[in-house]
Amino acid sequence: MSSSVRNDGDGPGADIGVTGLAVMGRNLARNLARRGHTVAVHNRTESRTRALVEEFGGEGDFVAARTPGELVAALRPPRRVVIMVKAGEPTDAVLDEFAPLMETGDVLIDGGNAHFADTRRRERALRARGLHFVGTGISGGEEGALHGPSLMPGGSAEAYASLRPMLESIAARAPDGTPCTTHVGPDGAGHFVKMVHNGIEYADMQLIGEAYHLLRDVAGYEPARIAEVFREWNRGRLDSYLIAITADVLAHTDAATGRPFVDVVADRAEQKGTGRWTVQTALDLGVPVSGIAEAVFARSLSGHTDLRGAAALPGPARGVLGPDEAAHFAARVEQALYASKITSYAQGWNMIAGGSAEYGWDIDPGAVAAIWRAGCIIRAAFLDRIRAAFAADRALPTLLADEHFAGELGRAQSDWRHVVATAAAHGVPAPGFSAALASYDALRSPRLPAALTQAQRDYFGAHTYRRTDRDGVFHTLWGGDRSEVPAG
Repeated sequence: MSSSVRNDGDGPGADIGVTGLAVMGRNLARNLARRGHTVAVHNRTESRTRALVEEFGGEGDFVAARTPGELVAALRPPRRVVIMVKAGEPTDAVLDEFAPLMETGDVLIDGGNAHFADTRRRERALRARGLHFVGTGISGGEEGALHGPSLMPGGSAEAYASLRPMLESIAARAPDGTPCTTHVGPDGAGHFVKMVHNGIEYADMQLIGEAYHLLRDVAGYEPARIAEVFREWNRGRLDSYLIAITADVLAHTDAATGRPFVDVVADRAEQKGTGRWTVQTALDLGVPVSGIAEAVFARSLSGHTDLRGAAALPGPARGVLGPDEAAHFAARVEQALYASKITSYAQGWNMIAGGSAEYGWDIDPGAVAAIWRAGCIIRAAFLDRIRAAFAADRALPTLLADEHFAGELGRAQSDWRHVVATAAAHGVPAPGFSAALASYDALRSPRLPAALTQAQRDYFGAHTYRRTDRDGVFHTLWGGDRSEVPAG
């Protein structure tokens, strides 16, 4: 195969176009070309377009376009253009450039981290012009974009049918060989599911961080020893990409100082916003995602160095555990980490179900688990069991209702509780572990203190309440004779 640089006069021939050639866009274009697709490429800065063709032209067939018009002219119908620019106004600006150049039935694909509400708006507007708009979540980072990402396309079924062979050719492959892509659902469903993926990612990373913190400050392990523990865990049920890279990070030594690398990195975790969007949307949907929320707030707190250093707050005077006790504690942490992960993933699937119901998307929860088994950041061995749980019962009200997972959490709960209590006793913050356990306990509790909360609301705001012994809505005359009257 050879690269080529053509003008629009050379005639149509490219299978797909990619505009926006930063790292993700460039690697996605290379992935497409490597899989035998002729790819027209464009960037606002023309030198970046030429650099791609000159450096990687030997990987496949590229068509370098200097303008949006040249890119569209280089495509065979139905024309398909992937937009890989920053979310928000830059995406709208690119759509404003390309949409007038497209014809009825053509497809515009947004591969950025767009907010799903923006995707819904754009899909409606472009549909009215006879164009398909496919908001596609892409997970796996720059390496995934090049070698095989997890792809979460939304939009019309017709558009997906047109794109499916191409998307399947570039997607990651699950262990059973299945391409990690599926038609998630209409309009913004793809970007919604990608948002939830990122929210779960926040929770997963926070829980792993808490496990590290506990092994270091309670068990007394050094980073290199903790790396060994994580590698051991990665050979079992916690087998996942994030556990694997955690072991690599903890085993790494800083070349400049000779210290563990993790000790020279500032303890301020940044975020790009998708975790925050997940929590905000969950609140709008009324779906509890406490594990994700705690992870988002933990990142936020880490950046508030002014608050963290504002006072010398006292803590418990406790030393690290002895060697035998530490080893036993590490095994307990593995149980707590696994149980907390499953609980947080379950919250993510609850949110997907809530969004699907709210927007009429009919998202298949098992299919989502299937496409996250490879390519994406949260890929993990237990995702295949999540897929199987929903395949057995698509209407499963929560993942924790699955007999297998419920049994595992039940067996883990004693160690889980010990770890949370030990963290509190030693003054080690573990908001993710604690929130996951509280969520588990709330789900299994026959009665919650929300009864008192609702009674309080009725007292100060006449917000009414329902009774357990008969139908109807009621209000107590708290400021009068405290008799009960029907409401509404």
